[in-house]
Formats: sequence, structure tokens, C-alpha cells
Amino acid sequence: MLLIDKLSYSSRLRDKSPVLKAFLAVTTLLMCVAARSVLFSFLVLLLMTGLTVILGGTPVFDYIRLMCVPFAFLLLSTVTILFGISQHEVEEPFIKIFGLFYYFESDKLIFGLQLITSAFGAVTCLYFLSLTTPFTDILRVLQLLRCPTVLSELLLLIYRFIFVLYETAAGITTAQESRLGNRSFRTALKGSTGLFSILFIRAMKKSSSLYDAMEARCYDGTIKVLWEKKKAGKGEIAAVILLVTVLGICSYSLKNIV
Repeated sequence: MLLIDKLSYSSRLRDKSPVLKAFLAVTTLLMCVAARSVLFSFLVLLLMTGLTVILGGTPVFDYIRLMCVPFAFLLLSTVTILFGISQHEVEEPFIKIFGLFYYFESDKLIFGLQLITSAFGAVTCLYFLSLTTPFTDILRVLQLLRCPTVLSELLLLIYRFIFVLYETAAGITTAQESRLGNRSFRTALKGSTGLFSILFIRAMKKSSSLYDAMEARCYDGTIKVLWEKKKAGKGEIAAVILLVTVLGICSYSLKNIV
């Protein structure tokens, strides 16, 4: 089981209405992106982190470890925005490498700060939804939103095969290491080649076996899943609406303000 899936099933907010959680996450995400405000982004970051860690019970270490992944990508993408490249000498301080002038664009500092904080706030919204809601509940929300059945079934199958491929790859890697594989760069490269080739073959066999099993269970082109009804209480609905309203007022007040 993947870490995100494990955390979502063990979350204290797991049994809450997935529709209500999706509404809160998506609405807050849209406001965070539209406001493009550093202060509002920090407010969203603190709020979603508190809901996920304190109310949901997600371990802080696991949450920080998961947040490090998008932070690294966002930091690298922001750095590329802040630095410019020119073929001619510029007024700003620059470094000349291989005939090109690399310089820091100070006028884009605020834009870069707003961009990275907005993106980071949006990531916390998605993490709140994925770390408190099992994937099958998210698919149920998509079905209620009239998402095409083909798309939701594809998502379900892809999600299922992530676990299959992960478990298969882990087993092959363990077998290679038990035979003293991956001791050096040469053996690791050779082992990776074998891993990918075997993984492809086993994935094809697993998909064929899965289709046979579905056919044996009267598969008619539609995957039927039993859903557990999780209705939201009046107090929860009122609390979410109040929270979204307050956030909407804050986003309007702080819009385009650093």
C-alpha cells in the first residue's frame, strides 16, 4: 500500500463526507490561485496543514516528507523565472558562462514569491483531500459530478495497477539484492534493464488475468463498486460554508497584496 493511500485510510477524517471535503479543498484551491497573495497563501497553508495534521491525525514527519517533493519542483521552477539569460551585456549584475550573460531579474522577485506561495498553498489543498479521503471515495465524488464513466474507470484501473507494479518491482528488487545485485553502477544498470523488461511482461500478464477475472464476474463494460454512504451533518455543512465564506472575504481583501 502506498504511503498516501495508507495515510488516507488511517485519517480521522476518513469517515466524513467526501463531497464536503472535496468542496472545501477545490474552493480553497481556486481562491488561493485567484488571489495570488503571499499572505492569503500562507493562511491557506496553515489552515490546510492544521486540518490534515491536527484534525486528520496525519503524522507530522510523513506530512513534511510528502511536502518536500513538490517544494523541490516549485523551488527549481521559481529560480528559473527569477534569472534571465541574454546574449548581450546587461545592466544588472551578471555571470558570463560560455558567451551568455546570466543575471538576476529583481523586478520579478515579487511575482516569483507570489507564484511559489500560491502553488504551495494549492498543493496543501490537494494534500488535504488526498490524505483524508480514500481514492475510491474521490471516484464517487467524480461520479456524482457526472464525470464520464470511462474516465473514472480508467482512473480506478490505473490506481489499482500502481500497487500491482509497485509490489512486483519491490519483489524483483529484493530478489536482485539477495543475489548481490546492484553492488556497483554496472550491476545496477544491468539490474535496472532486467527489472523494466520483467516488469513489462508481468504487467501484461497481470492485466490479462484481471480481465479474465472480470469476465468471470459478468463484466459488461462497467465496473460496479459498492459505495459506503457518508452523509455530512448540518453542523459540518454550516462550519464548512462559514469557513469558505471567511476565506472568500480574506482572498478578496488580500488579492494582489504581498
